[in-house]
Amino acid sequence: MNRHTVDWHGPMPAIVTIFDERGNIDASAMQAHIDRLFDAGATGILVGGCTGEFWALNAEERAELFGLGVRCAAGRGTVLAGTGAVTIRETLRLTQAAADAGCDGALILPPYFIRLSDDEIFEHYRAIDSEIELPVVLYNIPGNAINAITPELAVRLAELKHVVAIKESSGDWNNFYRTLIAVRDRLRVFCGPASIFGVPAVAAGADGFIDCFPNVWLPGGIDMYAAAVEGRHDEANRLQVIGRQLTDLFTSGGRSLYPSTKAAMNYIGYLAGDPRPPLLPLDGDALAGLRAGLRRLGVK
Repeated sequence: MNRHTVDWHGPMPAIVTIFDERGNIDASAMQAHIDRLFDAGATGILVGGCTGEFWALNAEERAELFGLGVRCAAGRGTVLAGTGAVTIRETLRLTQAAADAGCDGALILPPYFIRLSDDEIFEHYRAIDSEIELPVVLYNIPGNAINAITPELAVRLAELKHVVAIKESSGDWNNFYRTLIAVRDRLRVFCGPASIFGVPAVAAGADGFIDCFPNVWLPGGIDMYAAAVEGRHDEANRLQVIGRQLTDLFTSGGRSLYPSTKAAMNYIGYLAGDPRPPLLPLDGDALAGLRAGLRRLGVK
C-alpha cells in the first residue's frame, strides 16, 4: 500500500464525540453533526481522535464510536478511526474493531506519556503493521503524545506495508514542510493545524486537512480548502486569517482547544454537550470571552 492505494483528499474534519446528559455517546446528536459536515462539503471524517476525546473513552466505547461513524457517514466519504494506544496489543484490538466496523483507515499516534527513541517508535508501528489489513494514517502530534514522528522517522515508516498517509499536527511549519517533501511521493500528507497554515500547506502540496475547527466554523473551515485548491487567493487568505484568530481565541484567556470547541458549538446551536473529565466545561470569564470573540469574528 501507498498513497495511490487510497483516494483520500480534501477537508476531513476531526469530529467531537458528543455525550448526552448521562455521559453516554449521543448517537442522534452525532448523526445530526456528521450530516451537517457532509452537507457543508466534507470529504470524510475522523472519529475518536484527539478532538473526539479518545483518552476519556474505554475500548468498548471507542469501538461503538467507530461503528457509529460508519453508519452516520452512510457512504458519503472516508471514515477514519483513531485507534492509537500505548500498547501494541490494545492498538491491534482497536484497529481490528475499526476494520470490523467498516472504517476505511486507522489513525495511529505513537505511544504516549513515556518518551521513546525513534527505533522504539518504529518497532511499535512495525509490530502493528505486521498484524493488520487496514490502511494506516500516521499521526504526528508531539504536543499531546510527547513522542514525535520526525521527517526522518516518517521516511522509515513510509516503507511499512499498510502506511498510506500522515496527519502532521506538530503545529511547526518547518516540520510539516520537511515531512511533506520527504514522503509525499509515497504518503498522502494531511495538515492538522489547517486553521493556522492550511492555505500554504495546500500550495505546498498537502492532500487535505484533518482539523477540528469545522466542528464550529461552517462553512468556512471547509471552504478554505476549496478556495486554496481553486486559486481563489483573496477568499483563501481571508478564511486563513479567521482560522488563525479562532485558534488564538480558543487557546487564550484560560481556554484550551477541546473544551472551547464544544462550548463554541453549544453557543452556536450545534449542541455538543460537555467534555468528559478530566476536562471541564468553560464557564465564567473564559466562556464569556469565547462568546464575545465568536461574535466579533462573525462565527455567531
